[in-house]
Amino acid sequence: MGWTWQMHSNSGAQPPEVAEQPEAGFPSQAEAETWVGEVWRELLAGGVDAVTLFEDARRVYGPMSLHPEQ
Repeated sequence: MGWTWQMHSNSGAQPPEVAEQPEAGFPSQAEAETWVGEVWRELLAGGVDAVTLFEDARRVYGPMSLHPEQ
């Protein structure tokens, strides 16, 4: 399965899948992190407030906010 991101919404609603991840996941942590770094603004605009990174079923870190620090 590889490396995947789980999307979170602060409202508790299921956030829409704005930017689609590869179905099989990413082959490495670096590729997964690069992807979220490239699309985080799109995710945020689409209702995603935070993301959690998984390697297969193991949570690596998160939830990590996508909101810029104030």
